Amino acid sequence: MFPRRRYLEMLINHRHNGMIKTITGARRCGKSVLLFTLFRNWLQDNGVNDDHIIAFELDDRRQKRFRDPDVCLEYITQRIKDDDMYYLLIDEVQMMDEFEDVLNSCLHISNLDTYVTGSNSKFLSSDIITEFRGRGDEIRIFPLSFSEFAEAFPDKSWERAWSEYSTYGGLPRVLLYESEKDKKQYLSTLWRKTYTRDIVERYKIQNTTELDQLIGFVASSIGSLTNPHKLANTFTSKGSKLSEVTISQYLSYLEDAFLIEKAERYDIRGKQYLSTPYKYYFVDLGLRNIKIGMRQYEETHIMENVIYNELVRRGYSVDVGVVEIRQKNDKGDYARVQTEVDFVVNLASERYYIQSAFALPTKEKQEQEERPLRHIDDSFKKIIIVKEDILLRRNEAGIVTMGLREFLTNENSLNL
Repeated sequence: MFPRRRYLEMLINHRHNGMIKTITGARRCGKSVLLFTLFRNWLQDNGVNDDHIIAFELDDRRQKRFRDPDVCLEYITQRIKDDDMYYLLIDEVQMMDEFEDVLNSCLHISNLDTYVTGSNSKFLSSDIITEFRGRGDEIRIFPLSFSEFAEAFPDKSWERAWSEYSTYGGLPRVLLYESEKDKKQYLSTLWRKTYTRDIVERYKIQNTTELDQLIGFVASSIGSLTNPHKLANTFTSKGSKLSEVTISQYLSYLEDAFLIEKAERYDIRGKQYLSTPYKYYFVDLGLRNIKIGMRQYEETHIMENVIYNELVRRGYSVDVGVVEIRQKNDKGDYARVQTEVDFVVNLASERYYIQSAFALPTKEKQEQEERPLRHIDDSFKKIIIVKEDILLRRNEAGIVTMGLREFLTNENSLNL
C-alpha cells in the first residue's frame, strides 16, 4: 500500500469547505485507493463512525442501481439520521446519469461533506467548475512520483530505481509485479481493455486503428514540437489519411482521459503564447513505452518527460519557452534565431526557467544549454538539470546546475 501522503493531506485539509471535492486522474493511478482506503481509514481513525460514511463504487456492477441519480439521491437522504457530519464518497461519478444534479443537491445538505472521483477531465474539471459556480474543488492525482517509488523500494540503488521507473512508469499496481513479463502484460492489457475501450465507447469512435496509430506517433515524439497538421502529414506519408480536425479531436480525447498533456510555447521576451506547434508528454511513461513496444528508449526524452510530470505534480503550470537571439551564421552575418528553453515554470508569483540536459560532456554543450538562459533579461531563477548525480553548483551568471536525483527527491529542489 503506497501511502500517497501528499494527496491524503490535501483531502484532509479540504474537509468541510462547502465544496464538492473531485479527485481526477487517469484510471488505475490510485484514486479509488486514496479515497476508499487511505482517506476512509483516516476518517475512522479520527472518530468518524462507519455509519456516517456513505460510499458508492459505480464501476462495480453490484452497485449498478446507484448509477440511477434518483435512486442514489434517495439512498443518501435516507442514510442521514442526525445532525452530525456525514461523508459521501463516490467512485467514477461520471458513470451516473445527471450526476451534476445529484451533487448539486448534496451541496444543500449542510452536514454532508462530498468527495467524488472520475477519470475524464471534460466531465469533471470543466463541467463541475461551470455547474457549481466555484463550489467544485478539484484535486488532481498522478501516478507515483519517483520519490514515492524510491521510498517504497529503499533497497534499490539510484540507477536501478531510475531504470525501472523510467521504463515501467509509476502506476501503483505495475510496480508490485516481480517479472518484466508481468509488468509488460499488465500495461498492455490496461491499454487495450481500459484506456482504449473507454475512449472508443465514450466518443463512439469507429476507426480504432487510426486512433491507435495516432497514439503511437505521439508516443514516439515526446519532447518534440508537433501539431495536428504535422501529424496529418505523417499519416499521409504512411499511406493513410486522417484529417487535422479528427486528429485534434482524438488528441483532446487523450487529454481528457489524463493520458497525455500539452505544453504550449511561450515567447519569453514578447510575453505571449504562440499558437503552434507545441509538445505532448505522457502522464505515465510505462504506458508510453508499452505503446511503442518498449523499443524506443531515448533517455534524453524520457528524462524530459519525467521532469515535466514532476513539475506539474508539484502544482506548477509548465510551458515551452522561446527566446529570440542574434547569432552569427557561417557567413559571419548576424541573424535572429529562436532558441528554446525546455520549461517555463509558473506558480503564482514564482517563475523558473529550466533546461533538461541529459549530460554536459563538453564546454560547447554547456554553452549550448546556457545560451537561451543567458538571453533572458529578468531575475527569475535559471536551472539546468543533468542526469549525473552531482552536487549543486552555480556559475557567475547565476545559472544553477543540479542532478536529476536531487531534483526528483527533494520537493524544495527549485529553491536550493
